[in-house]
Amino acid sequence: MPPDRTQRSIALVVDDNPDTLGFISSALEENGMTVLIARDGHAALELAERVQPDVILMDAVMPVMDGFETCRRMKAMPDPIAAPILFMTGLTEPEHILNGLNSGGVDYITKPVVIEELIARITTHVINSRLIRSAHDALDSSGRLVLAFDADGTLVWGSPKALQRLNGANEPLLVNRKAQPPFAQWLSGLQSRPLSQTGPYQSGGLQLHYAGMTSAQEILLKMTAQDDTNGQTRLADYFGLTDRESEVLLWLTSGKTNRDLAEILSLSSRTVNKHLEQVFQKMGVDNRTSAAVMADRFLHSWSGLG
Repeated sequence: MPPDRTQRSIALVVDDNPDTLGFISSALEENGMTVLIARDGHAALELAERVQPDVILMDAVMPVMDGFETCRRMKAMPDPIAAPILFMTGLTEPEHILNGLNSGGVDYITKPVVIEELIARITTHVINSRLIRSAHDALDSSGRLVLAFDADGTLVWGSPKALQRLNGANEPLLVNRKAQPPFAQWLSGLQSRPLSQTGPYQSGGLQLHYAGMTSAQEILLKMTAQDDTNGQTRLADYFGLTDRESEVLLWLTSGKTNRDLAEILSLSSRTVNKHLEQVFQKMGVDNRTSAAVMADRFLHSWSGLG
């Protein structure tokens, strides 16, 4: 039975040297990949945007526009190229390697290329990329509006619905995916403050809530509607909660821990636990995660963000 071509990974090879293109393309095709080629950075940009490859192998030294600039442009597009970019080059100095990684590449392979090593690295990066993409798709399909920024205030990724809301905001928060003042100042202060002491950023009909850091040191933000000022009342009415219980539940949906809740509401840990027990009982759940998910879905459906 012939292989299912829909399951083949697509590799875009970018190099101005025909011999290198032929050598790499043949090796990748022999290992079950579909290969596209581009002879310069401009052709690579156009092709990557149209096809969305699974991985990109980029020569660093090319005329007109080098691989580093091509990579930067791919990652700075309004809809950035998600494929991992691996540099292939004879440049071996540390500053060149750093330049490649800082421009958005995930790996740096020096020439002459060892095919076995190249295939192993490609396989790892493609698998990781697909896992990340699946996680992002799951967030979007569940109605979660999530954004992630790096320490410099550059948007790393976001669920599609969150990006749509962000682009439609009255106040432009980003220029070329870079946070602009005063949003940039708010972002820069997040890592130096406890989660419990971080209020939301309000802009253009939206609220952005700090939800913590990922293992990759990305700043996670959760987006809600700014006009959701009656969320606490809505939760109380829908789930039959007291004002204090609904207040506890509302903070729970923002990812606050029991310690955070005690600090925010000036309550003892024991009192917070008692309120949570009552909330769980009235909602028919047995843990904080289930309560937060139920409340969050209700608030999203009511506000029209789901």
